[in-house]
Amino acid sequence: PLSPAVRNFTLNFTITNLQFTADLAMPSSKKFKSTEKVMYHYVDPLLQKSSIGPAYIGCKVTAFRSGRDRDITGVDAVCSYKSNVSLAKFDREKVYHELSTMTNGVTKLGHYSLEKNSLYVNG
Repeated sequence: PLSPAVRNFTLNFTITNLQFTADLAMPSSKKFKSTEKVMYHYVDPLLQKSSIGPAYIGCKVTAFRSGRDRDITGVDAVCSYKSNVSLAKFDREKVYHELSTMTNGVTKLGHYSLEKNSLYVNG
């Protein structure tokens, strides 16, 4: 049988209670790396419980960006999953709705507050 191909999708959301600082914009900084680990701590379990769970490989934070004011931080990530015939086709709308439900209507991610209309999943 063919081995599964690895596919990517983007995941974006905005945190309203994470102050953006210049070092969050630098992937080599301690602040970026520690905040990245916290994001994985919250995001990975959600995606593992979603419909792509069995195929989910992981996410890589690509950027933290400044929001409208310094108290708001945007998060950009590229996530990966295995794609083959035996696994359900990636359905970005389904994954979006699952993540929306698991984040209390896109309002909570662990101890972080999310901007309600900020979740974006693009397959």
